[in-house]
Amino acid sequence: MKVLFSPRHALHAPKRVMRLGAFSAGRDVPERAEQLLATVRAGGHVIVEAAEHGRAPVAAVHTPEYLDFLETAHREWTALPGASEEVLPSHFPVRGMVGGYPRSVVGRAGYHMHDQLAPIGPGTFDAALASANLAADAAARLLAGERVLYALCRPSGHHAYADMGGGATYLNNAAIAAQFLRQRMRRVAVIDIDVHHGNGTQGIFYGRDDVLFVSLHRDPVDYHPYTVGYAHERGEGVGLGYNLNLPLPAMAQDAAYLDALQIACRRIESFVPEALVVSLGFDAHAEDPSQGLALSFDAYRAIGERLARLGLPTALIQEGGYAVGNLGRCLTEFFSGFEGAA
Repeated sequence: MKVLFSPRHALHAPKRVMRLGAFSAGRDVPERAEQLLATVRAGGHVIVEAAEHGRAPVAAVHTPEYLDFLETAHREWTALPGASEEVLPSHFPVRGMVGGYPRSVVGRAGYHMHDQLAPIGPGTFDAALASANLAADAAARLLAGERVLYALCRPSGHHAYADMGGGATYLNNAAIAAQFLRQRMRRVAVIDIDVHHGNGTQGIFYGRDDVLFVSLHRDPVDYHPYTVGYAHERGEGVGLGYNLNLPLPAMAQDAAYLDALQIACRRIESFVPEALVVSLGFDAHAEDPSQGLALSFDAYRAIGERLARLGLPTALIQEGGYAVGNLGRCLTEFFSGFEGAA
């Protein structure tokens, strides 16, 4: 399998996040990507350099105001007397009561970030652009006739909306890949297998019928992102029926997950897409610190097999997975299942 990777991911090295009212070390450490890279190298997969696609694929998904904020926020923030090393919003405006767009970076930080799990450091925007470029290049290669690409993206993307970041994400890599594919394909499906609901991806495509979004995740009733990801959310307007959420109970195991995956894949098959984008998270594993679901390594092999049987040109976009020591095996099992069934 061809693997797209950028060393620029290491420019993003967040120092701390706010969790449960206290500062703690973030889980999105550079070692995550390095461990996955070592795994694909050891497995003999071909690591290729991504072509540079510029900012157009990103601008096709994210608003100009948001992109400007991401690019300038750290510089403006650290120029303020007494500011922290990284941008962490101190207030969050109620969207229904917003009367204008703030000029201050303090106001914009709250406007454009939906939690305190995505600090912005000096290299965050460059790392996020490089990550997004991997997703865009995976899509470009599918359009050129390749069948499957793995974009080893870091930072992840599926919690990022068109104009908001959060949940350790800044630019929505999966949405960028799907939108890129839409340049020449009429219908594209996105399936998110990260333990957390892909709320940003859902938000981007919620009113559209050309991109089907399907997400398998821990029930948000008591889990991040808490207020979105419920089964009754089916899309709106022309997008009604083109959003499928399959929330699972806490610490659900392989059998329940694979049953839900069958429902997801049947929905994708009925949509008849021309390509598939997979938000490939490994944080549903039983040993992940996210402690949302309890999948085994064997489950990832089975997931890979089932997705491959869809028979679609596929862009695999790396999302979460924070147990650094077992990420390699999760990826190995997934690849084994996917390539064995392809």
